[in-house]
Amino acid sequence: MLHRLLAVVRGPGNRRGWRKGSPARGSASAAAAPPVALPAQAQVVVCGGGIMGTSVAYHLSKMGWKDVVILEQGRLAAGSTRFCAGILSTARHLAIEQKMADYSNKLYRQLEQETGIQTDTSRLMLTKDGNFYFCQLKYNLICKFISVPCFFHLISCTKTCMHKIDELTVVPGRGLNCASVVDADGRIYIRNWQGGILSGGFEKNPKPIFTEGKNQLEIQNLQEDWDHFEPLLSSLLRRMPQLETLEIVKLVNCPETFTPDMRCIMGESPSVRGYFVLVGMNSAGLSFGGGAGKYLAEWMVHGYPSENVWELDLKRFGALQSSRTFLRHRVMEVMPLLYDLKVPRWDFQTGRQLRTSPLYDRLDAQGARWMEKHGFERPKYFVPPDKDLLALEQSKTFYKPDWFEIVESEVKCCKEAVCVIDMSSFTKFEITSTGDQALEILQYLFSNDLDVPVGHIVHTGMLNERGGYENDCSIARLSKRSFFMISPTDQQVHCWAWLKKYIPEDSNLILEDVTWKYTALNLIGPRAVDVLSELSYAPMTPDHFPSLFCKEMSVGYANGIRVMSMTHTGEPGFMLYIPIEYALHVYNEVMSVGQKYGIRNAGYYALRSLRIEKFFAFWGQDLNTLTTPLECGGESRVKLDKGVDFIGRDALLQQRQNGVYKRLTMFILDDHDTDLDLWPWWGEPIYRNGQYVGKTTSSAYGYTLERHVCLGFVHNFSEDTGEEQVVTADFINRGEYEIDIAGHRFQAKAKLYPVPSLLTHKRRKEDVELSDLHGK
Repeated sequence: MLHRLLAVVRGPGNRRGWRKGSPARGSASAAAAPPVALPAQAQVVVCGGGIMGTSVAYHLSKMGWKDVVILEQGRLAAGSTRFCAGILSTARHLAIEQKMADYSNKLYRQLEQETGIQTDTSRLMLTKDGNFYFCQLKYNLICKFISVPCFFHLISCTKTCMHKIDELTVVPGRGLNCASVVDADGRIYIRNWQGGILSGGFEKNPKPIFTEGKNQLEIQNLQEDWDHFEPLLSSLLRRMPQLETLEIVKLVNCPETFTPDMRCIMGESPSVRGYFVLVGMNSAGLSFGGGAGKYLAEWMVHGYPSENVWELDLKRFGALQSSRTFLRHRVMEVMPLLYDLKVPRWDFQTGRQLRTSPLYDRLDAQGARWMEKHGFERPKYFVPPDKDLLALEQSKTFYKPDWFEIVESEVKCCKEAVCVIDMSSFTKFEITSTGDQALEILQYLFSNDLDVPVGHIVHTGMLNERGGYENDCSIARLSKRSFFMISPTDQQVHCWAWLKKYIPEDSNLILEDVTWKYTALNLIGPRAVDVLSELSYAPMTPDHFPSLFCKEMSVGYANGIRVMSMTHTGEPGFMLYIPIEYALHVYNEVMSVGQKYGIRNAGYYALRSLRIEKFFAFWGQDLNTLTTPLECGGESRVKLDKGVDFIGRDALLQQRQNGVYKRLTMFILDDHDTDLDLWPWWGEPIYRNGQYVGKTTSSAYGYTLERHVCLGFVHNFSEDTGEEQVVTADFINRGEYEIDIAGHRFQAKAKLYPVPSLLTHKRRKEDVELSDLHGK
């Protein structure tokens, strides 16, 4: 329950003297308008007349779509918009949220010029002592939003309310000029309101409401709950003791919505074409209203938004996140986190063990520490018996983490012996046809050439019309008319929807999601070949089992194991796709035979270090819908010169001719002290010759290089106009680079390719002078 407080000062007194005064908040309704007959049809129908629905309608009209109808079951702006606290913050955790809030801030100030109605906004500032001052917005802004003269696609901007929001308003007897303040430690915010103050907060023990789907024509003020508001009230009085002499005007108590991952939800439904959603603002509707409405309107008009919004895309969720019990528990955890400090690699604690590998209990008993991706439990690392499990679980830092040595030993084992990583969470599809249609359609949907001999594996992208990555995957040709596709874990819904969108309805193509059918074990290391040879009684050397090759084999007693000579890390080894009923047997056999070769379990943290050190880009971290293969060194995975058409080909041909405006680059930190300095995690600014050129997309400690390695895109901004210019290899190589970590810049060497000499010889860092290494 998020509380907001309204109160009035009548004279000296104490807290026991607070009493209810006359309401200080007027009705949100305007004079009743005459009824208007609904049109028989419209180009766009917007369901929900709050700030989100009206923002979408506003931006659609700006883009030339006039046949727009807004439907509201109660009064316009009578939902959570009516009880909005009027605080706009551009200080956001995600870059896309910052962009949405920044656009909203500018839009609200510009609306006064468009409409003649005062919006009363002020600039956002961050003072030297770290205090935030936020833009303020009066209610009449919403009134102008709803009067946009635009009359498509169905858009849902309505809500299912999950928690109560409470807010207290305090109006002093004589004008109090109070700056807007957010006290994250106290979990409260404070702002001016009609000559007094308004205060609310995000308590640690929110109360669910309407969990059975109760519907209201419009959101009403609920019953006051002073006992629940007490912790926030105490925080308010600790921050502003002079408010002891108050008299309460009103305690506002109304519902608000929160999502399972603290991010809003937008985008087109994966199952209903033309049905778009924009909901779940996590009490940041005012901050996101302008930007979110703009991006969704762009999505509808152009087929895609102007920014990468994957982190907010509806398709990041699946049916598994729609359980009422899951939502009830998760959003109760989410709301208190809004004001909490988020350390790197933190995980939600609720809604866990929802999707697990058949090996979960076995791995858990061997010390696995878990993280969750798309509801799937995945091992981070394995804690040795002599380590303090409790201390590791409670370790939260931006510096060198307590698991550093654990992951180091796992990486070393991958390099020198053999490790096993359970990677069952990866999305897996089988695509078959009765004729040759499977190859014909997939050749059009994927950028690399899939017309390869049976048994071969192809790394490829699934591109959009702009040449950007909708997916980055591996496809094995099982037979002339059958293919096996492996994609990132969180691509399950998005990838399925994209394939269904482009597969002709009258085709005989069969698309099956087989993620649940197979347990995937990744055997990484030089001794993986020995383990698998002994278990399969078949030679597994490169001469007999070449790289990027797939074959069904027997492993132990189990038949039909799909063995693939790839590891997603660049290290030698094999992926084993095992029918789930054989999973435990195959794992036990692998661990038993592997003992003589030094086998051990490893987790995704080791995988991350290995793949970044080898300059392997991952979708969702380094690649997205606005990244093309030519911008990340993926030219060799595109069939541009084979005369075969595919989605995005024209855009890539144009880009090859004109040049790229950003380039994925590998950075090796030179003067960074791993033990004492803050670590890079992702999102750090990149400077070239003292000028900002981009930011990192992923980073990890390279245990072989014994340095931190970051991946990130380098841009070439004109010093005169700020416009983007072509980025060449020469531009990358001739620059002097720094990575900014929390305000401190560290020198870094830029590479367009990994450093094979270091990876091969494993020399110590004091013996290595990176300036002697020449990147291409």
